[in-house]
Parts: sequence; structure tokens; C-alpha cells
Amino acid sequence: MASGSALIFDEEMSRYKLLWKEDRESAIATAVPERLTVSYEALKTHGVTQRCKQLPVRQATEQEILLAHSEEYLEAVKQTPKMSVEELMAFSKQYSDVYFHQNIYHCAKLAVGATLQLVESVMKREVRNGMALVRPPGHHSQRSAANGFCVFNNVAIAALHAKKNYNLNRVLIVDWDIHHGQGVQYCFEEDPSVLYFSWHRYENQTFWPNLPESDYTSVGKGKGRGFNINLPWNKVGMTNSEYLAAFFHVLLPVAYEFDPELVLVSAGFDSAIGDPEGEMCAIPEIFAHLTQLLMPLAAGKMCVVLEGGYNLTSLAQSVCQTVQTLLGDPAPRLSGLTAACESFTAGFMHAVLSLILPLAYEFNPCLVLGVFRDSGAKTHLTPVWGHLTSLLQGLAGGQMLTVLQVRVTVSALSGAPVPPLGPLGAPKPADVQMMEKQRQRLQKRWSLVQECWGLLR
Repeated sequence: MASGSALIFDEEMSRYKLLWKEDRESAIATAVPERLTVSYEALKTHGVTQRCKQLPVRQATEQEILLAHSEEYLEAVKQTPKMSVEELMAFSKQYSDVYFHQNIYHCAKLAVGATLQLVESVMKREVRNGMALVRPPGHHSQRSAANGFCVFNNVAIAALHAKKNYNLNRVLIVDWDIHHGQGVQYCFEEDPSVLYFSWHRYENQTFWPNLPESDYTSVGKGKGRGFNINLPWNKVGMTNSEYLAAFFHVLLPVAYEFDPELVLVSAGFDSAIGDPEGEMCAIPEIFAHLTQLLMPLAAGKMCVVLEGGYNLTSLAQSVCQTVQTLLGDPAPRLSGLTAACESFTAGFMHAVLSLILPLAYEFNPCLVLGVFRDSGAKTHLTPVWGHLTSLLQGLAGGQMLTVLQVRVTVSALSGAPVPPLGPLGAPKPADVQMMEKQRQRLQKRWSLVQECWGLLR
């Protein structure tokens, strides 16, 4: 059984920068080399790097890059190391919100290679999961165009590589960057084997990249219809509560129904508080919980790849929270959560995702007590207890007691991956109505308990 978490980093990817002055309104100047180095230094400071299996970085091959990009585009980028500053500036202006440097082609090949190294180690079960700290990011780049600080589409190439080399039929890509990863969407919008979920600042198409296809109405095309999920934020200031609600009510039910064999995360931390691009209010600790909620999927095979993040403080803290959770550390407790702005196995899991988890996070317990009664025989419910245990570990700082646990529950408590449940299917309308009634009833009662607890303290 795979164990441990991989961390991939090479300081070489920080060795390019903007070589000319940009217009004040341009965000290009925020894509600084320090984004990479402060993230790694924070991991070192917190003692995280030595707990990870650090993998070497390699350059991607041209054949690997061509999985997602055209030959003409690759040939054009290959010329940039020989260009003068004036030529680089002119070349950059062919695309939107991106700059080129003599070393960026080399760094972009390293970014793709690092991402593929991580995927290969996870798929070969050499490690359970991991994170690749890469630069330049990738989720905006398209088949024949650089875009939004991105040269090659690291995560899209990784998904195509995994499908090709490991015969995968279902890959989940979760994009929590504050910008829409339109490059990933374009790559897979007709592909039912890749489920792409992106939340992003949208503000009725007034926020970059200002695309109508970033709206919730874009759900994929042809055979891929239904496998593209956009959750556009039409205002700033979203909090931990909104982020959790997006997972509980949108992503996780669909992800469990999809039953992925690999989870890839386009981890942009410009969705954290203090970022000048995102202007959101979710704290870095939320990424520990988002990571924890995804870890039961795909038998734990999860690869996190750095995208955006332009406040160096919140970026570094968010990276630390993510990697510590991948290592199995308990997610820190969240306070101040509020309601967000406006088969039996299948039915039970839908109740967990849409009823139990939202209420439990709002209740914010100091301890989770799990009572799992089973015959001890291997039944259809056995893996369900493992998933429930793993999902609940994000609560109460990981303080959890179980009574009468079955074997898979013990494994989940130790951080071991839990077996997949298979596709859940859509919940019945009557069950959805019942769960909403229960949520409203319990929410009122739990708020009374919280008030009484506050008085006792």
C-alpha cells in the first residue's frame, strides 16, 4: 500500500521575471519569482519538507507537451531563449496577460515535467499523494496560445498523460484558483472521461478573463456535456462558509457520482484572504479542509499543482496547510461558520454530503464521536464507514473517537486511503426535500446548543 506524500520543487523555476515596465492596470507584475521560493521556505520553516518524499524534477519532452498543445505553438515558444528583450516584449503582446523571458521555456518544461513526475509517482503507488510547486502556472494556457501567466497547461497535460499511460477512464480536476481555468475547460469540454470543476470570480463577466463560457451555463459539449462545472462568484468577499458550501452541495456529490480514479487539483491560492486578485475572505486554513474533503476520492490518489496566489503571506500559509493535510495532519478547527449565501449507500452518502457535513461544520464541534454498528462481516456498508470517517476528520482539529468500528474505519483513522464506493447516482427528489427539512430543523436546534455552550463557558 502506498504511503507518504511527495513534494516537488526546483528553484530553477523561479529564474525568470518581467524584463520591462508594464501599465499600472496590468496584473502581470504580480507574477514574481518569490511566489515559488516563499512557499518552499514556509514548508521548510514548519518542518514539512523533511516529512515529504522530495522527488527530482525533470524536463517534459516535446511529445508530452504536444498532448495538449499544437506543434506550431511549441515551435514558436522554442524560439524565445534566443530573443532580445524587445523581441520578447513583441512576442508577449501576441497573447493575453503573459510575459516571456529567455529562461521561461526552460522553466515551463520543468513545470510540466514536475507535474508528470508527481502523477507517475502517485499512479505507481510510490507515494499516496503529493504537491508540485511549479512556475509558470498552466490552467489558462490553450492549445495554441499562452495566456494569464501560463505557457504550457501543466494539469491538462498531466490528465492526458495519466489517461494515456495508466488507462484511466475517469479523472477529476478541481480548480480552486480565483480565475477560471479556461484552458483546461477548452481541452476537455467534449471529453466525458474528465470532470472539470472550477469556482472563480466572475462578476457577470466583468472579471478577467471576461468570457461568457466561464458562466455556469457552460457544461461541456457533445459527449462531454455535463462534465464541465463552473461556479462563478458574482461578488467578492466570499468566506470559508461559501467555499465549504460549494464543496458540500456542488462538487462532492458530483465527484462521488463520477467516482474518479485520479484527482488533480489546480491549486490557486489567490482565492485566499488578502490576495489583490481575488479579494476574497477565506483564510488559509480552509485549504486544509478542502484537501481533506477530496482525499477519500480515487483511493487517495491526489496530485496538487500550484497555480496562482499573489499575496506572498497568504500563499505561503495556504501551501503549508495543504501539504500538512496531505501528510495526514488534522485540519485546524474553523470558527465563525455561517450558512452560505443563497440505493441506501447512495442515499446515505448524499445525506452525508448535503446534510451531515454542512451542519457539522457550522456546529464546529470540539470532539467527533462516531458510533459505527456493523456485523463485522464484509457488507456493502463497510466502505461507507471508511468514507464517513475520512470526511469527518476535518472537524474538531482531528479529535475523533469511534465506537464499534470496523476494519476500514480503523484504516481511515490512520490516514490510509479508503476503497472507492463506485458511482452513487443522483439523489431522489423526495430524499432531497427530506434532507432540506432535516437541515432546517437541526440547524435551529444546534444553534440553541451553541448558545447554551457559550453561556456555560
